[in-house]
Amino acid sequence: MFAFRLAAVAALALALGSAAGAQPASRTIDLANFSFSPNPIRLAAGQPVTLTFVNRSGSGHDFTAKAFFAGSRIAAGAAPGGKVALRGGETKSITLVPSAGTYEVHCSHFLHSSFGMTDQILVN
Repeated sequence: MFAFRLAAVAALALALGSAAGAQPASRTIDLANFSFSPNPIRLAAGQPVTLTFVNRSGSGHDFTAKAFFAGSRIAAGAAPGGKVALRGGETKSITLVPSAGTYEVHCSHFLHSSFGMTDQILVN
């Protein structure tokens, strides 16, 4: 009986150890002329994720979500001022652990949000 318990504890420790070393989930967020995709963006609260922002247009855009970035623990990359700015064709990544909530996103370039460049992040 003791050997069985010891084996069960060892198996549990191994499983937890491998989960801790697992890679974060990844999500690609496309920025195009006056749109974000996916829309909405769904993430798991408390779970590490790498967000890769891809600007599919030839002009600059940004992904502005001040409350989202302020409420997340950023592990790699940066979002100065609560935004990720991208030149035309540029790609950037950020790894973070998001907090539960609903967050608004927009492109802060002149009139871009008026033309529909808005999104939501739903973290459950």
